[in-house]
Amino acid sequence: MSTPAGVTAPSVAPVPDATRSGSRALFAVCAATLLVLMNFSAPVAVLPQTARSLGAGLTAQTWLINAITLGLAAALLVAGSLGDDFGRRRIFRAGLALLAVSILGAAVAPNAGTFVAARVLQGVASAAILANGLGLLAHAFHTNHGRSHATARWASMLGAGIALGPLASAALTALGSWRWSHLILAALTAVLAAVGGRLLAESRAARAARIDVPGVLTLGAGLSLLLVAITAGRTGWVRPAVLIPLALGALLLAAFVAIEARGRAPMLDLALFRRSDFRIATIGAFFTGLAAFGPSTVLPTLVQRLIGVSALGAAGLAFLWAGAAFVVSNQMRHHGTRLAPARQLALGFALTAVGYLTMLGYPDAHSWARTIPGLLISGAGAGLLNAALARLAVASVPPDRVAMGSGANNTARYVGSALGVAASITVASSLLPAGQTAGFSAHGADAVLVLGAGVAALGGAAALIRRRVTAPVPVAG
Repeated sequence: MSTPAGVTAPSVAPVPDATRSGSRALFAVCAATLLVLMNFSAPVAVLPQTARSLGAGLTAQTWLINAITLGLAAALLVAGSLGDDFGRRRIFRAGLALLAVSILGAAVAPNAGTFVAARVLQGVASAAILANGLGLLAHAFHTNHGRSHATARWASMLGAGIALGPLASAALTALGSWRWSHLILAALTAVLAAVGGRLLAESRAARAARIDVPGVLTLGAGLSLLLVAITAGRTGWVRPAVLIPLALGALLLAAFVAIEARGRAPMLDLALFRRSDFRIATIGAFFTGLAAFGPSTVLPTLVQRLIGVSALGAAGLAFLWAGAAFVVSNQMRHHGTRLAPARQLALGFALTAVGYLTMLGYPDAHSWARTIPGLLISGAGAGLLNAALARLAVASVPPDRVAMGSGANNTARYVGSALGVAASITVASSLLPAGQTAGFSAHGADAVLVLGAGVAALGGAAALIRRRVTAPVPVAG
């Protein structure tokens, strides 16, 4: 039976040499997270080249980006629960091995369908790494200060990966082919899979392991169908191809909630939603994906198509946004405990909104330089959001369920991201001038920024409304 929210459960004994083992664990987890986010963001700056090579139309291009998010959202909570029950290091290493194989599959993909399938598998593998990586850090660092430092470093890797992925893929595409970046990432991931396990100590919950099979099936299938409907909605919502998976997904998610409420060993302890800090973490993660990640993921493609910059130039713009996120997240390891998570979230959302509004008008002005101040401001906001969510993901759950807490938090984030990407592409491609039947428009690009700013404002308001956070769950040790 899962531990009730707010009660400290017995955990595995602390590792004997906390400083040395903690440093090794931090290196392994951060290196893996960096590779996951580099792979996640690599296709963004070279989407036109990849689509041409694979023969992908506009709808298929949405899947080239969103397929990995589908795998992530469907598997994050499952991977976290499996790690808590069967060993976080074991699931983490399995994720690295699967990621190396699936990246190689994308590198040699002959068509869009094979590439999309490989990206879905990459999402599943990435879920195992992200969910259990935070769990391994929570096991290696036992004080609030240590965990704040470690989670801020982990959050900074999200920004670093998003900064480096598009830049590396654009540079390698200019030199030869978009496939090169996938081949190099596959090799690096395989090396880390081989040696990373030696740097980590195994940890799991101190109770009998049990797989919540009905929960796994209903959640995975429900989220997958929901994201299929969201992505297909780009070309119109009132269609069987959208309404049928949307209805089935909603029914399966309702069944998942019923199963978890009645189960003796649920994958997700629904009692955690009674806690204000867990609710803030979940809502904040959803709005972060929707407002911060969704529009920012599509922006390089819009700049490339509307202004005509090169793939490397578009990657450079993505680098500015993600680089600002990296710097701010990394700095929060020194200041993270001085600012309440809810206020940090609200500030992050405010900067995101201001950054988007600053970029308005860049397509009509035909100036990529006008996006730079806004990219830096919104990137700083994303850095604050990432650091706050990483802290809340492990602090808002009992110590024996830290991987589940990370999985729940990241599930909300990537469901929001998938919805944000699909909505941004839909808006950018719907406000077309007379006579234009496909592609993107300047008015659509501005509408994406306004929509993102509005959603960010809603996220900030939600964080402040729920600012009365209960005391954090006591940490082990």
